[in-house]
Amino acid sequence: MTTGKPMPLIVGFAVPLLIGGVFQQVYNLVDVMIVGRYLGEQALAGVGSTGSLTFFMLSLVMGLCNGAGILVAQCFGVGNFSDMRRAVTSIIWIVGILTAVVMLIGVFACPFFLRLLSVPEDVIDYSVTYMRILLLFTGGSVAYNGASAVLRSLGDSKTPLTALIIASVINILLDLLLIVVIPLKVAGAAIATVIAQHVSAGYCLFYLYKKREEFGLVGILTKPDRDMTVKIFQIGVPTAFQSCLISIGSMSVQRLINSFGTSVMAGYTAAAKIDSIAIQVITSLGSALSVFTSQNIGNRQFKRIREGLHCTLFMSIVSALIIAATAMLCGQQLMRLFLGTDQSQDAVTVGAQYLTVMGIAYLICAVMQSYQNIIRGAGDANTCMIAGFTELAGRITFAYLLAPHLGEMGIWIATPLSWGCGCVVPVFRYYSGKWKNKALVG
Repeated sequence: MTTGKPMPLIVGFAVPLLIGGVFQQVYNLVDVMIVGRYLGEQALAGVGSTGSLTFFMLSLVMGLCNGAGILVAQCFGVGNFSDMRRAVTSIIWIVGILTAVVMLIGVFACPFFLRLLSVPEDVIDYSVTYMRILLLFTGGSVAYNGASAVLRSLGDSKTPLTALIIASVINILLDLLLIVVIPLKVAGAAIATVIAQHVSAGYCLFYLYKKREEFGLVGILTKPDRDMTVKIFQIGVPTAFQSCLISIGSMSVQRLINSFGTSVMAGYTAAAKIDSIAIQVITSLGSALSVFTSQNIGNRQFKRIREGLHCTLFMSIVSALIIAATAMLCGQQLMRLFLGTDQSQDAVTVGAQYLTVMGIAYLICAVMQSYQNIIRGAGDANTCMIAGFTELAGRITFAYLLAPHLGEMGIWIATPLSWGCGCVVPVFRYYSGKWKNKALVG
């Protein structure tokens, strides 16, 4: 990404990320769709209530993976393959240990945490079953995210995509088998997901091993390097902390949503899955810009980075307009994919309202993602952490202020308002120019 016109490079890198992101969301989306149609509103609400808590428990591990990915990209951009190998070795050890800790805590403590989120008693058994299985076998998800972060840092976004396509097909087939044919209920949905996650992880890890000489990764399975470990924590902890903040915000909002009852929970669960796919265009362009920035900042190609930002902003805003129109015009029809015509119209209406608000919000998200990712790619992790805290504070504050007056609609409106807050810090940081001196290598 250090030579050639920025727009084709960013698009070429973002498209596999986009397709991969969509397929990654298909894991949970298919679970939710089949659970909603075959097991009903309560099971759907139970599965949906686990998302924010699961994300919180894995946010430290995933944040360190993303931080290591930025470090690997910077090493690769300046041709420092020795440091790159040491970084990959260190993250393998760090993530392996942390994953084991998270898995043990999560499996035994998830009922307690779910009750803290005010999950209703009529759905909590579904929630506990689903979450325990996911956390017990979470190694597959972590291994995939770690391996794909390394591959993308090396400029390969196609291999993670291939892995996700294969895994998504397996997930769909297993969902149908373990829910419809063999009535394992929500346990079947969870088992299908973890098997698919392990397949995607195995594919990426095998590819990295097969191409280890080409990527300069021979000898990565040695002891962790102290200096690289420090650098990974230097950039990864703020990134992980930002993820923790986001997940805390999600849990706080989920607790508020749970207080409105099963229909609102079910409607939000289905609509949030649609939203998670719709937003992939914007987040994929942002992630591509982050890698583009990481590979160019070591050589101090600031003009080229600025061109990449302008291209990404333009493409993100145009994409946001198209997605917004689709979400607002087709909300009811999209919701019916998850809840059949014989099920709760209240849940469908709630979900359609959520999609309408989010459609408008995508324009703000396009700006936020572009500026946050250029700062993140530069290695300015502390600024990203501050931006994440600002967004979190805005989301919780606006949700709890507006919900008593506007009901669940107040919770939906809090999201675009919080994204507006999240834009302020990275935009000011970018135009201050201070991010230019944050590269970890070069």
